[in-house]
Amino acid sequence: MNIDFESLRQLLISDRTVRRFREDYSVSMETLEKLVELSRYCHSGRNAQPLRYVLINDMEMRKQVFPTLKWAGYFKDWDGPVAGERPAAYIIQCLDTYYGKDCLCDDGLQLEAISLGMKTLGLGGCIIKAFNSPLLSEILKLEPRFQPRYVLALGHPAEEVKLEDMSGDKDDDFKYFRTPDGVHHVPKRPLSELMICMNK
Repeated sequence: MNIDFESLRQLLISDRTVRRFREDYSVSMETLEKLVELSRYCHSGRNAQPLRYVLINDMEMRKQVFPTLKWAGYFKDWDGPVAGERPAAYIIQCLDTYYGKDCLCDDGLQLEAISLGMKTLGLGGCIIKAFNSPLLSEILKLEPRFQPRYVLALGHPAEEVKLEDMSGDKDDDFKYFRTPDGVHHVPKRPLSELMICMNK
């Protein structure tokens, strides 16, 4: 299979975290299933494949899930998207502890695959680690063996997100920020800072 490197690079550049959505645009269960299906093809530590997913696009369930989430830790005066800008769906990643207490690298690999898949479908999302896990488990009526690890909130983007190149100085501010025009800015470290040394 011949996949163009630059196309992959551009897909990664454009795949940005989105926290405000067009709530009037729905996301079908078929689309959610299609996205989770991508996780089947990811690398898996020990090949145990211990992750499971809860898919939600029902309005009443979305209303119950939303208050369990914490949004944008750097924005101390923002409690998350307001009504009309909230996610149209959720994909909740859970660890099935029957297969072990550690999913190794699987969670990040699968979330990235799903996120890239969303981008190709014109969707955006926010991978959320800060949430009330006991309450969410109660809402979802999860068996104790299933432990929520991440919540992926998704929908049609209602905000613009731009990358900003950092200078490479170790004291650069890496916190994302939002300008008065509503644009969300995300600082990224330069390639030179990512490499400790190179073979010459």
